[in-house]
Amino acid sequence: MMNRTRTTSPRHLTVVPLLALALLGCGAGERAGHTLRGTIEIDGSSTVFPVSEAVAEEFIAAGNRGVRVTVGVSGTGGGFKRFCAGETAIGNASRPIKESERELCARNGIEFVEFPVAYDGIAVVAHADNTFVDCLTTAELRRVWEPGSEVRLWSELRPEWPARPIQLYGPGPNNGTFDYFTGAIVGKEGSARTDYTASADANILVQGVSGDAGSLGYFGYAYFEQNRERLKLLGVDAGQGCVRPSRETIEAGTYTPLARPLFIYVNRTEARRPEVLAFLRFYLEQAASLAPQVGYVPLDAAAYQRSLAHLSELAVADEAR
Repeated sequence: MMNRTRTTSPRHLTVVPLLALALLGCGAGERAGHTLRGTIEIDGSSTVFPVSEAVAEEFIAAGNRGVRVTVGVSGTGGGFKRFCAGETAIGNASRPIKESERELCARNGIEFVEFPVAYDGIAVVAHADNTFVDCLTTAELRRVWEPGSEVRLWSELRPEWPARPIQLYGPGPNNGTFDYFTGAIVGKEGSARTDYTASADANILVQGVSGDAGSLGYFGYAYFEQNRERLKLLGVDAGQGCVRPSRETIEAGTYTPLARPLFIYVNRTEARRPEVLAFLRFYLEQAASLAPQVGYVPLDAAAYQRSLAHLSELAVADEAR
């Protein structure tokens, strides 16, 4: 499993306060004459990575140059291990936290808050030069990916397809996309065949699928959008006809069962730091505009407003402690 980390580390400083930021916005902070400094470490889902990275870059560009933001990619499961050990301020997750992870956080005294930030679809893809497959049913996907699957050739799925080996690519077991896909397609989360090329880094999977004529793989839709010239996007038929993922079908809920929400998890103790609170507010204010730029579907405006109100309530409660 590959762990990719990118750091946004600018050279100048900015001015923003703690509670005024949470309640009144950055302009009030600048007038108050406070300066943000510090480091914010984020890790977890490769699917959420592009959103958090874009927010981090814009946060720095907006003048918060005394803050260093590091965004890592260790998969949702790997990210929760670090988050629940108190090693990171924010965890990126492409699925809700599991009960076992909740218990780990509790044992370590980590109190957290969950914020949904965008919607995503899981793209099923083949090599760009594949001419015979345009759509797979959920039953066919299950036959390919279920534990103990003996499907090795394309012709074993449909006799009119060539007797060409299927080379499989997908996220590893610590990845939230793996959990969601196996739950939606195989019927049991975390249950899948093991004889495939796995990586927590979707860019590695893109390289594999685009370089292998017999390939079939899956990963977050945003990675397809960034590499659409190198891949063939397949439709998925869940019984209502073939549907391809797009911003429209994901938002409308017609791309089933492979559309899902994306989350960030925030350590309550870390959120008391002025720079973390400022970053979180910026994230929730800017996600609607930044998510589409990196291939995701934003939540409705009311959802972001509810999260911002919750964040402000937390700030007030923490200030009163």
